[in-house]
Amino acid sequence: MSTVEERSYVEVARREKRAALEALGVQPFAYRYERTHLAAAALASYQDHMGDEGPEVSIAGRIESWRPKGKVVFGHIEDPTGRIQVYLRRDDLGDRYEAVNLLDLDDHVGVTGRLFRTKAGEVTIRASDIVVLAKSLRPLPRGKTQSGPDGTVTFGGLTDPELRYRQRYADLAVHPDVRRVFVLRAKATAFMRRFLDERGFLEVETPVLQPLYGGAAAQPFVTHHNALDMPLYLRIADELYLKRLLVGGLERVYEIGHDFRNEGMDRTHNPEFTMLELYQAYADYNDMMSLTEDLVSGVVEHCLKTCVLERDGKTLDFTPPFHRVSFIEGIRERTGLDLRNASEAEMRAALLRAKADPEMVETLSGGRLQDEVFKTFLEPHLIQPTFVVDYPKALSPLAKEHRNDPALTERFELFVGGRELVNAFSELNDPDDQRRRFEDQVGQRVAGNADAHSYDADYIRALEYGMPPAGGLGLGVDRLMMLIADRPSIRDVILFPAMRPEEP
Repeated sequence: MSTVEERSYVEVARREKRAALEALGVQPFAYRYERTHLAAAALASYQDHMGDEGPEVSIAGRIESWRPKGKVVFGHIEDPTGRIQVYLRRDDLGDRYEAVNLLDLDDHVGVTGRLFRTKAGEVTIRASDIVVLAKSLRPLPRGKTQSGPDGTVTFGGLTDPELRYRQRYADLAVHPDVRRVFVLRAKATAFMRRFLDERGFLEVETPVLQPLYGGAAAQPFVTHHNALDMPLYLRIADELYLKRLLVGGLERVYEIGHDFRNEGMDRTHNPEFTMLELYQAYADYNDMMSLTEDLVSGVVEHCLKTCVLERDGKTLDFTPPFHRVSFIEGIRERTGLDLRNASEAEMRAALLRAKADPEMVETLSGGRLQDEVFKTFLEPHLIQPTFVVDYPKALSPLAKEHRNDPALTERFELFVGGRELVNAFSELNDPDDQRRRFEDQVGQRVAGNADAHSYDADYIRALEYGMPPAGGLGLGVDRLMMLIADRPSIRDVILFPAMRPEEP
């Protein structure tokens, strides 16, 4: 029998059991249930001196194992805190036992009864009542069914990565460790909010649908507003709207929200992702480095109770201060190239010696070429938490010119394990300088750089009203969670990652 045929047979059998429950007058999908204990709390409430007269509890959850033995059934009910064994006897339940025979793995039930310890030593609920809460009409894709010598019915693990991402609800139901990842993610996000709130930052919400996209070098998703008869874009970054708020007098603002970039997908990129962006008036990129150290080391320690992690065979130490390396000097040390005066031909030659794709190299120029040199020669070596500081102006159209070197900007990025986690600037607040930068970006777009920034006249107008000096940063929440949860793919830390359409 094929897997599809077997599944169809099981689903038919489960629907027959639903009908049988209804014939008994049992509602297979309840409205609510009064639970007194979660599994872990119920287990903790039992003391050995209680014997067979432990406290009465009412628990609810999914049937995780089921072992019928004539007129009795042993099973385990799982909830968010763990699982607890239940013991059901016909003599205790009377006519209600008929419903017990119609239950399956994955059904949700509520069980009431007193706790006792079995001869095998397991704390168990002796059921005095059982309520069907939700009948599972489709078995969870746990793998092959296995029957133990004692009649135990269990399933193997759900291992197909695509199926796990596509059916995250099933993945969560089958794998407690996956549920723990997203509990950890919520814990990290809550810490970041608390960290910023305590420092006087105000959480705000800026538009997701924007008439003009900006704040990053990326391609947008485009839609159309029928009433206004105009194109709109899903935001690629929150930056330009948040800095408008500085103009309006909100001096410390942050947003944790989704951004969208119409680009390729790989283990560190998903078209919909979560960013923390914040801006602080009267601060610069040095202040942002200090804040980043405190925030990142704080969230790591809060989640894992340590600042030292073992990841991919390497020991990562998030104890501040983080290492710092100059963009220009770091590349010169590894290539001999000084990007202040290196020609584009010299940069292309270096990339070709590093076995870069010749066709790709030929299409690069200006800031994109400098960025490719950085990604090839320096970025892979940034394993420990490291600030790369002072980027060339061509790579940083929204950052303030470096106060000691007009060819550079006051910008840094934080890298860990060879991946960017944070991007930050001393924010450019001179409207005339920003206008020139936008015009240069428009020129790059005309020359073929589709990721170059658009000209945002309203943002220039906002700056003309006066924006205080400010520092700002953006932190990739998903990538940070990959590190904290020790997961190799961004899809492992996003509940519902983007997927190709399911084949019929």
